[in-house]
Amino acid sequence: MRKERLVLEKVPILSVAAEGKCIARVDNRVIFVRNTAPGDVIDVKITKKKKNYYEGLATQFHEYSDQRIEPVCSHFGTCGGCKWQHLSYSSQLQFKQQQVVDALERIGKIDASNTADILPADQTEFYRNKLEYAFSNKRWLSHEEIASGKNIDRNGVGFHVPGRFDRVVNLDKCYLQAEPSNKLRDVVKAFAKDKNLSYYNHAEFEGFLRNLIVRTSTLGEVMVIVQFGHADEENTTGLLDHLLEKVSEITSLHYIINTKKNETFYDQEVVTHHGPGYILEQIGNLKFKIGPKSFFQTNTKQAEKLYQITKEFADLSGKETVYDLYCGTGTITNYLAKNAKFVLGIESVPESIEDAQWNADYNKITNTDFVVGDMKDVLDERVVEKYGRPDVMITDPPRAGMHPKVVEKLNELKAPRVVYVSCNPATQARDLEMMSSHYKVEKIQPVDMFPHTHHVECVVSLKLIQA
Repeated sequence: MRKERLVLEKVPILSVAAEGKCIARVDNRVIFVRNTAPGDVIDVKITKKKKNYYEGLATQFHEYSDQRIEPVCSHFGTCGGCKWQHLSYSSQLQFKQQQVVDALERIGKIDASNTADILPADQTEFYRNKLEYAFSNKRWLSHEEIASGKNIDRNGVGFHVPGRFDRVVNLDKCYLQAEPSNKLRDVVKAFAKDKNLSYYNHAEFEGFLRNLIVRTSTLGEVMVIVQFGHADEENTTGLLDHLLEKVSEITSLHYIINTKKNETFYDQEVVTHHGPGYILEQIGNLKFKIGPKSFFQTNTKQAEKLYQITKEFADLSGKETVYDLYCGTGTITNYLAKNAKFVLGIESVPESIEDAQWNADYNKITNTDFVVGDMKDVLDERVVEKYGRPDVMITDPPRAGMHPKVVEKLNELKAPRVVYVSCNPATQARDLEMMSSHYKVEKIQPVDMFPHTHHVECVVSLKLIQA
């Protein structure tokens, strides 16, 4: 017999927590609840019990928060994409600002009272330049669909349901990326239905249609990458040619045959079916090449603001040697070049370094160079001997932050100024705490890159305490 879950009644939601969840507290027990807002009063069903906290779902709303708005997307609450779409944008900014301050003070032991007001996004819908849609032959069904008893088409393409790797929400319209993103997805779905193509089964690791990636640029260029679960030359060519016929905006079209048990394709061969193999994006007066495997900030307009802040915090006079760690395709490296004597970009992905050098050459930048390798191994005295000791170091690591050995290297190199760009205030704060005996935090600037999500970027400038 199934055990009934505990339901707590008329529980007030107090504040926002990590990962977009909110916090309630009952009898000194913290409860994390999804899809709620501070000020809601709810009945909450406890779904998970841990030693120090519970997790739950709202089953009834007795009062609604005055910070709520009506979500624009019909998939809100099921899709894992825009978890804060029910909150006013001003509230989202307030919570992100507090998230940065809390992380720096609690984890980094830093006085964050001088944190600048978060820089908002000018565009809160259709702002992403990259989306990845997953195919599934076991799409998520609504309660109404289940109750209907009808024979329902289980094929779907969209985003994974939070916590369910094997289920996706079949999207009608997504508000994250501008057209032709929705059009491309619908064209593939219609072709697949007409040709009876199989959708991927994420539990059995089989099926033909697996993943659709759409990249767009502010210059109007469009890249499409289709991942297939197995080889089928006739249907692969048929689908790709059909896309070119129906979607004239496509600039660059690629496919991948991925038989692995995960969708990452950085170790897979990408085959170009149409176009030059890349698209171009512009930030400031510079143009950047974006290939299928390139990392590029997914909100171009906000990225330009982010890089401008980075340049301001670097405080360059034109005489400095700059190291740009985790440089990706060299966007920051090349963006800073005209204001520095020399900029060195370091990155672990060979394809990104190739793009970075291409970007420098394309923009006729001659005072940069690039090194490929694991940061903790590459950043050593040999690099210093070859390129000179850095006056400024820029670091823009992935969400996991810097490896402790990389933090040690920064402390050893003692560059007079460090600018730390982060997409995760918690790991940024952890790294800053490890640098606190050598560097003093001077400026803190949060930037909203991803409206309707809990994610926030933060740029911190640091000054060397003593040589």
